[in-house]
Amino acid sequence: MIQKESRLEVCDNSGAKEAMVIGVLGASTARGRFRRLTFSVGDRIVCSVKRALPNGDVKAGDKVQAIIVRAKYPVRRSDGSYVRFDSNACVLVDADGNPKGTRIFGAVARELREKNYMKIVSLASEVV
Repeated sequence: MIQKESRLEVCDNSGAKEAMVIGVLGASTARGRFRRLTFSVGDRIVCSVKRALPNGDVKAGDKVQAIIVRAKYPVRRSDGSYVRFDSNACVLVDADGNPKGTRIFGAVARELREKNYMKIVSLASEVV
């Protein structure tokens, strides 16, 4: 369960190392009522880069879009099983949904295939 101001590890070679969630695309809160939005694997979020490599494509403070590829909170699958990871991680993407980096480190969830992020699935070393 990832929410606003959660810190995520960036698991690609775009130059960013850590990002903070500042919003999600396609979600809103009910008018006049408090509702905490939570995000899971496969959601497209807006992040602020907090730590970055000095010679990378993105710099600290940049506002970027990302896809969540791993979450500590268990995700229920249609067959009744659950999958969870050791860390919260994301991959930076451009406006079309293609990853900014050319490599993805670590495993990604199978739910990305159902949400049509095939380029991320094909670059990943392992799909769980």
